Amino acid sequence: MSKTVSFGLLLLLASIIAITPLAIDMYLPAMPVMATELGTDIGLIQQSLSIYLAAYGIGMLVFGPLADAIGRRPLALGGLLFFSLASFALAFCQDAQWLLGLRALQAFAGSAATVVVPGIIRALYQENTAKGMSYVSMIMMMAPLIAPAIGSAVLWVGHWQDIFLVLALYSALILLLTWRFLPDPVPVAKGRKLEFFSGYRFVFANVAARPQIATSMFASFAFFCFLTAVPFVYIEYYGVNEQLFSLLFALNVGMLMLANFCNSRCVGRFGPQRMLNLGLVLALCSASVLSLANWFELGLVFTVLSIAPLMASLGLIATNADAMILMRFPEHSGTATAVIGTLRFGSGALAGPLLALAYTGTALPFSLLMFFGVVLIAISQFLGVHQGRPTKEA
Repeated sequence: MSKTVSFGLLLLLASIIAITPLAIDMYLPAMPVMATELGTDIGLIQQSLSIYLAAYGIGMLVFGPLADAIGRRPLALGGLLFFSLASFALAFCQDAQWLLGLRALQAFAGSAATVVVPGIIRALYQENTAKGMSYVSMIMMMAPLIAPAIGSAVLWVGHWQDIFLVLALYSALILLLTWRFLPDPVPVAKGRKLEFFSGYRFVFANVAARPQIATSMFASFAFFCFLTAVPFVYIEYYGVNEQLFSLLFALNVGMLMLANFCNSRCVGRFGPQRMLNLGLVLALCSASVLSLANWFELGLVFTVLSIAPLMASLGLIATNADAMILMRFPEHSGTATAVIGTLRFGSGALAGPLLALAYTGTALPFSLLMFFGVVLIAISQFLGVHQGRPTKEA
């Protein structure tokens, strides 16, 4: 770790990013209860996850260039404030339509706070960005590791609305810590104007970054296919209780943490591209096994044992792809982060509708969609290698 970056600052950056997995994962165990109490079907409640992801992606699209123009600290403070207010409002929600609208507002505000973090990491770690991203991701992964357990505990002692009250209190605390301790290590040039469309043109014009941008997007699609389907697959299809669901979910998040730990130790020696390639080989193998296990209906154990390494491999792929993208745009890190986030969560928002379209009442559709996402990663990397080869002169 860089000597100039304290553990406390890394913890704060991870805590800011953590509002997103907390907002996504804490209410997963409550979905069946929410559907019953709000007088709707679970499909509508599941769509609230897709709405959250779509609003989050749109927010990053808006706030990324704004971060480059006005600085990261103001956006972090404003985003955390409105995220807290939206979470508090959700704690008093009694209508399914209001739930969807407030979740969109919550996501939009959360994107303003989180879009600034990768740019700060890029400024602090420079050429070691992949290592910095791994450190923050490893700490941040505590959030999805414990989020379903927190949600289950809240349901045990209270009501599903209390889950959003916990989110409101958490984000208010992080707001105070951010106001007190968060620096802005990326100076904004005096008189710099907001570069919205020109900033995005600049990022997409970088041909070498395109394969990594596509890789990050497809890795997120595969991950969100799992995230969207996991309550149905584990709770309804395999019949596990809420406590076992939390443990199985924690296993997969633990694999993501292990992958980021290994990456932080090895990426300095082997480089982000080689670590990404390692993750891709593991992803192809484990996604194939997962699909075959559910094709032949081999049961819960085979599904769990094949998902775990797949989660680890997706963590390796996404972390190193994101780092290689950010390293190419030192002065447009906010815009580059917005591109990553918009495509990531936009593709994640497609997971819900595609899973609904492919619904068979079994675990096979999500397995095949995850496999499809991994294959698209492989194609993106293959095209990137082919594109990077020098053209032979006649």
